[in-house]
Amino acid sequence: MAAMSVQAPRSSKTESYVDNKRKDDIRMSNIKSARAVADAVRTSLGPKGMDKMISTASGEVIITNDGATILNKMEVLQPAAKMLVELSKSQDVVAGDGTTTVVVIAGAFLKQCQTLLRSGIHPTVASDSLHKTSMKAVDILTAMAVPVELSDRDSLVKSASTSLNSKVVSQYSTLLAPLAVDSVLSVVDPVKPDLVDLRDVKIVKKLGGTVDDTELVKGLVFDKKVSHTAGGPTRIENAKIAVIQFQISPPKTDIEQSIVVSDYTQMDRILKEERNYILSMIKKIKATGCNVLLIQKSILRDAVTDLSLHYLAKAKILVIKDVERDDIEFITKTLNCLPIANIEHFRAEKLGFADMVEEVSLGDGKIVKVTGIKDMGRTTTVLVRGSNQLVLDEAERSLHDALCVVRCLVNKKFLIAGGGAPEIELSRQLGAWSKVLHGMESFCVKSFAEALEVVPYTLAENAGLNPITIVTELRNRHAQGEINAGINVRKGQITNILEENVVQPLLVSTSAITLAAECVRMILKIDDIVTVR
Repeated sequence: MAAMSVQAPRSSKTESYVDNKRKDDIRMSNIKSARAVADAVRTSLGPKGMDKMISTASGEVIITNDGATILNKMEVLQPAAKMLVELSKSQDVVAGDGTTTVVVIAGAFLKQCQTLLRSGIHPTVASDSLHKTSMKAVDILTAMAVPVELSDRDSLVKSASTSLNSKVVSQYSTLLAPLAVDSVLSVVDPVKPDLVDLRDVKIVKKLGGTVDDTELVKGLVFDKKVSHTAGGPTRIENAKIAVIQFQISPPKTDIEQSIVVSDYTQMDRILKEERNYILSMIKKIKATGCNVLLIQKSILRDAVTDLSLHYLAKAKILVIKDVERDDIEFITKTLNCLPIANIEHFRAEKLGFADMVEEVSLGDGKIVKVTGIKDMGRTTTVLVRGSNQLVLDEAERSLHDALCVVRCLVNKKFLIAGGGAPEIELSRQLGAWSKVLHGMESFCVKSFAEALEVVPYTLAENAGLNPITIVTELRNRHAQGEINAGINVRKGQITNILEENVVQPLLVSTSAITLAAECVRMILKIDDIVTVR
């Protein structure tokens, strides 16, 4: 192409000289920088993948091998490379898992595009062929998939543990996988069986202990202490719980004001009024039989004062203060109660009921557990423990991926083999399909089919096996009709992956391929970068 663009300008007046060199350069530099990003996360693919240690500008350190997290924290300046970061984010939203895979596949497609463009194929042709390839790939994957029922808990646990095996906390997958499955199944709404809102699964992190101590709590957990001022109760049975959004403290005027007190009698009157005001509030609260108060954090003034805490303690009411505003919705849904915004609206029917509210010591801190909730909403809480902050954060991210995998299976009830099996099968079938097509298209589809071999190749490479031998052997097995043959990283050889329980949801694979293809097509179509000041 470069040679064509240096032709002498033609003498005829109608045809003008067009310089294509710059457009090629820009396209190539885009592809190069996007591939650099893909290569950065390639080593963290698969169960034997390496972890990345990310040190942010603020000095915080993150250890992870979740593709989306790595790319999110990387400061990417090149616009085309930013598209790959967005790509892994969108895979995180759609499927939740496979965020590294999607970037690696996109990188492999880009590598093939480079070769195609160098050999003179027009970008539009390459882009259209890629679209066709991805559509065909989804059909092939769907044909390979095995349907699964939500009642079949084992299959769900297998797919969740496959997702966890490539994480830092992989040795705890036997504990975390069933936990993820149970928590998702407990929030599935029978009315809308294929919708799961992961906001209904709350993950509370608490330092101390090991990941083994992670547990599923049927109820609520607050990462806070009960306010101990004036010796209030710390454990209440048959609790009646109110979530309040007003303050139990003396009122302030809305304007800036200063009161000048000239003598002591007036001062006493102010204090007396304050006391009566608070007491009348607490009497109203006590009258409904409420004995646990959750008080929302307030910006304008203190939600509770020492005086009000003293009276609440006398009234034997357990107080948890500074509940975050974002948590209010989750809490009210769980307790099946209504938030109360004004003391005048404080009625017994707005309360939630639970068998037990108690403060438990954990590690060096304390948490509050609410258990045995009556008419509990469809929510669940997972209490994650870890020996240090890095492990805690990574455990939370891994658990989130496992939850997403189970959610994918609820949305689209199909399983597919893991371990590079679907990619090799795709590569084989697309290669065969390319022979049916004609002209340029056939050539492009064939090269994109080869690109898909990058996943098994990288898996083998990261596990320290000989990639070329493994991938050749894998191709051979698939050509003989063993659709589910894949790389068994633990044994370092090729086995039937379904029997080894390495499975993943169909949605993860299909969305990875369609999203990667879409992103690469977009990068191909760009032929100039215009900076606007």
